[in-house]
Amino acid sequence: MVYFDLHTMATAMNRILPLLCCLWVSLPGSGTASLDDIFEAFTAHIQQQVQSDKQTFLDADACTQWFYQEQGRTPPRPPVQGAALDPVRWAPRRVFEAPECQTRYPGGLKAAREDFSRTQTSLSLSLTFYEFALVGDRNDDGHYNAVELRDMLESFGLPFEGLVVPVVHLAALNGKFDAIYNTGGLDVLMTSMGTLYDKGYRFTSQDRAALNRISE
Repeated sequence: MVYFDLHTMATAMNRILPLLCCLWVSLPGSGTASLDDIFEAFTAHIQQQVQSDKQTFLDADACTQWFYQEQGRTPPRPPVQGAALDPVRWAPRRVFEAPECQTRYPGGLKAAREDFSRTQTSLSLSLTFYEFALVGDRNDDGHYNAVELRDMLESFGLPFEGLVVPVVHLAALNGKFDAIYNTGGLDVLMTSMGTLYDKGYRFTSQDRAALNRISE
């Protein structure tokens, strides 16, 4: 029985290690990847989603505006959640032709408004997670040290092991972002943010500038 367990573990490790090696070399700096690479890779992962969300949000906003104009009505602004969103200052604004909006939203204004609300929520969540990633870099040096990384992981209830290769920690952070994003778990994210604040982390002026850059 002991032999079977050891054999099973050895087989599993033989399967897992090549995958970890592939992930390891895919990090910036290839074989020299370290804790220094996690901040860049994690924020890039979130930023990719932000850019996608921003485009779908602007598309929904443009068609919502178009439907309102067709009806001669002034569109109300729903309350913004999480990170601040201001589609008015994002340029260039996309202009849709009537057939495109009608094809995209056969349900008309109601469907466009529902999609606007959905895409606004998604974008707000991805931007707020980006804010979390910035706050986690406590000294604003563009890297996560071991303490910062531990605090971030533990704020989500994830374990931190100092001897684990950095790619495993990166995978854990990316996986947590994906899980929270897919379930719309803003409350979970804000709880984790609060945990960092309780430990003295803050959203600094440098963080604000970085968030503004990807929000433009």
